[in-house]
Amino acid sequence: MPISAFRAPRRAVITLGAAAIAAAGMPSAASAAPSRPRRVAIVDDCATPQTRALFQYMLDQQGQGILFGHEHSLTDGFTFDTFTETTSDVEATTGDYPAVFGWDTLILNGFQKPGVYGGTVEENIEAMSWAFEKSDALGGINVLSAHMYNFVTGGDFWDTTGRVVSQILPGGPKHADFNEFLDRIAASVKGAKRADGTLIPIVFRPFHENTGGWFWWGAGHCTSAEFIEIFRYTVEYLRDTKKVHNLLYSYSPNSSFGGDPQNYMKTYPGDEFVDVLGYDAYDNSAGSAEWLAGTMKDLAMVVGLAEERGKVPAFTEFGESGEEGRNLDWFTDLLAALKADPAASRVSHMLTWANFGGTNRAYVPFPGHALEPDFVEFYEDPYSLFASDLDGVYDARTHAVPSAPFLHLVTPTDRQRVTTAETTIRLRLTSATTRKATYSINGGSPVTLTRDSAGFYSGKWSIDPSWLDNRTVTVSVSAKVNGRTMTDEALVFLGEVEPLPVGWIDDFEGYAGDDLTLSEAYSHVNANTTTLSADHRASGAYGLAYSYDFANTGYTGIGRSVGQDWTAFSALKLWLKGDGSTNGATIQIVSKGAYFEFNTGLSDTAGAEVNAPFADFRPAPWDTGHADARLDAEHLAEISAFNLYLGYGGTTAAGTIYVDDIRAE
Repeated sequence: MPISAFRAPRRAVITLGAAAIAAAGMPSAASAAPSRPRRVAIVDDCATPQTRALFQYMLDQQGQGILFGHEHSLTDGFTFDTFTETTSDVEATTGDYPAVFGWDTLILNGFQKPGVYGGTVEENIEAMSWAFEKSDALGGINVLSAHMYNFVTGGDFWDTTGRVVSQILPGGPKHADFNEFLDRIAASVKGAKRADGTLIPIVFRPFHENTGGWFWWGAGHCTSAEFIEIFRYTVEYLRDTKKVHNLLYSYSPNSSFGGDPQNYMKTYPGDEFVDVLGYDAYDNSAGSAEWLAGTMKDLAMVVGLAEERGKVPAFTEFGESGEEGRNLDWFTDLLAALKADPAASRVSHMLTWANFGGTNRAYVPFPGHALEPDFVEFYEDPYSLFASDLDGVYDARTHAVPSAPFLHLVTPTDRQRVTTAETTIRLRLTSATTRKATYSINGGSPVTLTRDSAGFYSGKWSIDPSWLDNRTVTVSVSAKVNGRTMTDEALVFLGEVEPLPVGWIDDFEGYAGDDLTLSEAYSHVNANTTTLSADHRASGAYGLAYSYDFANTGYTGIGRSVGQDWTAFSALKLWLKGDGSTNGATIQIVSKGAYFEFNTGLSDTAGAEVNAPFADFRPAPWDTGHADARLDAEHLAEISAFNLYLGYGGTTAAGTIYVDDIRAE
């Protein structure tokens, strides 16, 4: 039953009787004309009335307070050993439940409660449905994230090997496995019902934090176009193939963008596929003014983009550093910063992560925790909204704006490399049909595409083997829809690229001279631009031009995954041409969860090799959990990532440096 049935709300709700309404000169409910349904433009124009109402509620809620959310609030915590239908650290601390309940698809694997490890597919589908139903019964809103296991290797979501996204797209060898995973999501969502049979609305947040490199769907492990297409495919499969109509869809990259909307939108699937614009940001700075300012700048940017597009803005994940005593006012400081920013204060909800008790990590303070008093004060602030504050979430009368026809090229994706003499071109057309769909290569003669059993307009593209020489071609598709021609296109690379030797990070020769392909190979933090430079290099045809701008932040960075054994090497080397500034560069190597760093300056403008012995690397100052670690043979055996950060030295706020031949020797 709704929480308001047994707990008084924190803020009074005034109810006027009929006599009072008449005395006030207000029309009674009986005499008032019913309001017209409100038009909502959402991804699924066949969404249930309750799902449409939830979308409208989150739009209307902006500026009225921020809904607090907690991941796995009912099943994991420090205040209970066995979960029931009402166990929650949030409730134990505040006497209330979160307004938003987060869950994860790991339940379907039996790897998170209430899923059962080793349980049947059916048992874990039912467990997921149970989670949605219990949260809904307590008056909360459900959000589902997806930590998906690696479909290529069988490893977890941290396993970034195998170019997984390219393998699960239509035509990929693991596409059927991905469909089976989506089938389980569909079954659990369609099985989430109230006692009267009403489907429970859920916000689905797949492929989150994709602008970082730690998940296999993240930067450096797939191109922006591949990410966009797998997100679109996921929506189309659930909505159109599986007929799931109680989902809203959320896009949620991770910090930080320095307030730059261009970087945030780089992997945006399109307005046709997104209802919620989200943003994830965790604080490792003990609530520093710099972190708060950067987070507010990015959230304000997200709110602005959402308002332009009629979407819901949200702080989709956040969290405190986890070290007790670092900032005992962390929650109230964060809320104060949100309230003080006219734009950032308009996010609809903010969700923190789970209290997985076995890891001794509390994202929500529990009774006796050092941050308990501050969290209670956060709860008591009228601008933070919990379950007892929610009212009329599903009441809005709405109708959906019919979706316009939408066409997109599914395969090959933009900047994809095709290495075989034949591949399949696939076009997806939604909210319309066509009698004529075609493709062409470099503007040549059109070739007919036919509708296949999966709903694509598809056809084979036979490639002259002599073209597999690292050239680029443009693949265009088109379809006649209601008397007009809709088109899409992609730039495609043909032929193999010789892999770099073990130990090499990059020589900048394998990008076919294309700046976007270079940028796609790296993750980017804060404001920077990477391009190929033919003028400044150590060898070959190209080096890297790495431009920075510290106008809105004190550092910037690029990085890529490695996945190599470097025990045969003793140092990291790279060619570096500085810009004469007092700014600095930090070479960072990641292994076994530890972050090792070596610092160098940017004052030398001649261009020279930097030699960074592994013995001179030290843990990052903020990585206190590995303060005594060294980049020894054990760590060198498992190098997972390379990052190159630039930091502000106090005089030059913008500039360009040049880098080439990054490798271990």
